Amino acid sequence: MSGPSGNSLPSAPPSYDETVGVNMNYPQPYPVPGPGQNPYGKGMNPPPHMGQPPPANKPVTVQTVYVQQPILFCDRPVQMRCPSCNQLIVTRLTYQSGALTWLSCGGLFLVGCVGGCCLIPFCVDALKDVAHNCPKCNAHVGSYKRL
Repeated sequence: MSGPSGNSLPSAPPSYDETVGVNMNYPQPYPVPGPGQNPYGKGMNPPPHMGQPPPANKPVTVQTVYVQQPILFCDRPVQMRCPSCNQLIVTRLTYQSGALTWLSCGGLFLVGCVGGCCLIPFCVDALKDVAHNCPKCNAHVGSYKRL
């Protein structure tokens, strides 16, 4: 593209003064001081720092949150804080027939304990599931399943 065109290209880039100069055709939000003038005008101080306002003396509310570690329930009483009444307790145990109780009963029946002996697992707490309850508010706080 070495051919002549109607647009003439500038020979050098604009100078620094031309680049940072104020365009007088563009409206300015604030008066622009001329060269050698005080930028804040006669007798004017610089504007105050417009940061965050000073903190107000408001009372601080503190909320205590209790984070309880996961508790592994077993077939013995557990010392814990009840999530319902928020008291320090030792759980009360109740035994319930579960899967191991019924499988033991069926196994004894198949072996030949037909005359009521197959019902023995329902009398043995070591074969039952365990429910942990709060002794103060009677809330269910956990359980232990044998199977």
